[in-house]
Amino acid sequence: MFMYSDYSQHLLDNVKKIHFIGCGGSGMYPLIQILAAKGYELSGSDVLDGSIIRYEREMGVKVSLGHAADNVIGSDLVVYSAAIAKDNVELNAAASYGIPTIERSVLLGYVSRLYKQSICVSGTHGKTTTTSMCTHIIMAAGLDPTVMIGGTLPLLGSGHRVGHGDTIILESCEYCNSFLSFFPTIAVILNIEADHLDFFKDLEDVEHSFRAFADRVPAGGLIVANCEDANTMATLAGETRPMLTFGVERGDVHAANLVFDHGFGQFDVLYHDACYAHVKLSVPGLHNVKNALAAAAAAIALAVPGQAVERGLRDFRLPGRRFEYKGEYNGARIYDDYAHHPGELAALLDTAATLGYRRIICAFQPHTYSRTHELFDDFVKVLRQPDVTLLAEIYAARETNTLGISSRDLAEQIPGSVYCPTLDDVTAALRRLAQPGDLILTVGAGDIYTAGEQLLHGTH
Repeated sequence: MFMYSDYSQHLLDNVKKIHFIGCGGSGMYPLIQILAAKGYELSGSDVLDGSIIRYEREMGVKVSLGHAADNVIGSDLVVYSAAIAKDNVELNAAASYGIPTIERSVLLGYVSRLYKQSICVSGTHGKTTTTSMCTHIIMAAGLDPTVMIGGTLPLLGSGHRVGHGDTIILESCEYCNSFLSFFPTIAVILNIEADHLDFFKDLEDVEHSFRAFADRVPAGGLIVANCEDANTMATLAGETRPMLTFGVERGDVHAANLVFDHGFGQFDVLYHDACYAHVKLSVPGLHNVKNALAAAAAAIALAVPGQAVERGLRDFRLPGRRFEYKGEYNGARIYDDYAHHPGELAALLDTAATLGYRRIICAFQPHTYSRTHELFDDFVKVLRQPDVTLLAEIYAARETNTLGISSRDLAEQIPGSVYCPTLDDVTAALRRLAQPGDLILTVGAGDIYTAGEQLLHGTH
């Protein structure tokens, strides 16, 4: 079996029919839309039915429920995601039939080359928000972009958009070096920290991958980098490609006259010390000021007028699970957030502290044993900030607990915190604690949001 592991300009030569294993996934669906619009005959399979499957069938995609060898017969190319096991029956069938296969991110990298401009937004934190801000700006400029985001953007009603312009905007994740399949003409680097330590060995290993990502920018392209992030600047030391820097207080693009109104930033965007745009954000926190400056810098790289930046950022609303308002219980307001790294938690809690609530109650679910173990002291430090901290058990995701670590270990180091072995325990604790004027945060990349939803919609 021939397996595409990197870009090939001949990838889709003589390809007419493409089969997708796991076609119901959110990462597969945008690719299917793009390739369907370009006239390819598409088929797919998945183990569960759902809305994405229904939409694909309405597009004319032949979808089979369940995996079977016969599903790949007649295909010229088989696409699979990183979640598909290597012993999958359809992958094995493709091998036996001599059908080339390709991992989803590699195909996405190929697709990105079909566009004149490819904005790829990377960083340990802020990728989804900044990619979404870029989308708002580029659409406000009337450029009709294609978009792929790791969250649901209210403007789109989904995490993707298939446009007809010559710009694609991609959230670019470093995990498993997925972003090294992309070919950015504008590579945005928001920040670099030690994370995904089940894959990367250490911070140096993370930095090595980000440098490789930056080095994928072609002649005529541009790197947009956070000059106030020491790790980013160290990673890019000696880089010869053109660079546009941003920061709150310094950089080619920076803020002036920054003020906060109940946590919401308002500021001038300066480009080489000239006012490019005046921004009034509808999302709170200094971290979102930084994200907005990164998006503005990407817009400058595309020669987008400042008025589009003003309109796009004025109308921007956070994607799902990014400080998402869920409802009210016993006078307490409940928000949910995807933060799962100490740096993200700190930004979230710092923002929450500016909003004027009586108490901040944070129900946190750590994500992966390796991250909890490697960043244990950082988690302890930041989780001492809320007035009350509830700790759900660690969400395993892709891991098994070979480290013998538990959220109970965190709770023992955080005075006044409460360890909750199950999400039902989290909900019960929130029900006891909630009082008028409280801000309740359910936080984590797993299923902690269900605890807040049960509080709102379950039996009391």
